[in-house]
Amino acid sequence: MAGPDPAVAALRSAVRPGLAATTGPVLVACSGGADSVALAAALAFEAPRAGRAVGAVTVDHGLQTGSADQAHRTAELLRSLRLSPVLVVPVTVGAAGGPEGAARDARSAALSAAARQHGATVALGHTLDDQAETVLLGLARGSGPRSVAGMVEHRPPFWRPLLGLRRETTRAACDAQQLPVWDDPWNTDPAYTRVRLRSEVLPLLEEVLGGGVAPALGRTAAMLREDLDALDALAATELDAVQGPDGALPAGPLTALPAALRRRVLRGWLHRSGVRDLQAVHLAAVDALLTRWRGQGQADLPGGTGVVRTSGRLVVVQRGATRPSPHPTTAVPPEEP
Repeated sequence: MAGPDPAVAALRSAVRPGLAATTGPVLVACSGGADSVALAAALAFEAPRAGRAVGAVTVDHGLQTGSADQAHRTAELLRSLRLSPVLVVPVTVGAAGGPEGAARDARSAALSAAARQHGATVALGHTLDDQAETVLLGLARGSGPRSVAGMVEHRPPFWRPLLGLRRETTRAACDAQQLPVWDDPWNTDPAYTRVRLRSEVLPLLEEVLGGGVAPALGRTAAMLREDLDALDALAATELDAVQGPDGALPAGPLTALPAALRRRVLRGWLHRSGVRDLQAVHLAAVDALLTRWRGQGQADLPGGTGVVRTSGRLVVVQRGATRPSPHPTTAVPPEEP
């Protein structure tokens, strides 16, 4: 007896290791497009064999005429694959971050809430092509190595089992199984940067560089993630070793660290201290308290917080608060020479 179509087999092989390595139910995030429909079909086939429950969730962004009808059509398709439960979640999309960013934030919040409610892992249909686009966007924005490292396969509650497969494979898998696919018109609208990357930039790179660009970008992202994970682990160890019981950081030991490690220690310390939404300019200002110390004042941070250097230590304070002293009952100079 002939086996499944090669594209179908590739999808099923892609989801099998993750099903074996994790526990609990899975919810497939499905828009009705080829990537997520192919993923849903592969999980519908493999999950029962792995002893896993699998359902689905489709998010109605409410941004296009007939979006509610499309969401319910997608839900019916998912039910026909015998997935359960199948959730349709309407969301309100704000304006922050532009239409793409706002829709992504609303969708992520809805999927995270569904994961918490059902104690589930959420499977996403991002492919190698999506990864290549993400890496190029990160390069263009100059937003640091993490953005160039792209998407990770596992970051609870999300799981991306298709990062090693091409978009053409998911489309072929849907065709082979006669699964209807919805082509979102926004995915071909050149008003969106990612669409132009997909339709213009990547094809041009493929032509100029002789092919293989998307897999090369994916490999680069994977190697960079390994390096970044190692640096983050070293930084966490260093932070545990130097942070005082009162939460302050000694300036001396940190100043001697390489910049890549030192800034990670600072970022980890600030996150532990409850400071969020850090940007490069904020981290540079705090780092200057170590490497370019000239008696300057507070480095202001998001959320009404700041960092000051006093008596050889870095301390997080509320903006405008009185400069802290490490020994409240003892007079000390504000800083060593």
